[in-house]
Amino acid sequence: MIRVELPFHLQRLAHSPKEVTLDVSPPVTQRSILDALEARFPMLRGTIRDHSTLRRRPFLRFFACGSDFSDAGPDSPLPEAVASGAEPFLIVGAIAGG
Repeated sequence: MIRVELPFHLQRLAHSPKEVTLDVSPPVTQRSILDALEARFPMLRGTIRDHSTLRRRPFLRFFACGSDFSDAGPDSPLPEAVASGAEPFLIVGAIAGG
């Protein structure tokens, strides 16, 4: 089971708790996690990734094991700690301002 932590606004939209668990077949990648998340919570389609390009939306960041994976390729394997469920995959709302 993969653990995913959602930011508050996505929790509200999905009517979910902060952390959700998903069944994801190996290899565990950003794409496989987000595909499983959107399959379980269809109302999140288009909120994390663009509908047509499937690229990460601005102002959302992805973290795993204390590292920023936002700019990693969507099919790059994530750390074993995420794949085993020991650590969560974090989707974090970025804050802009000045």
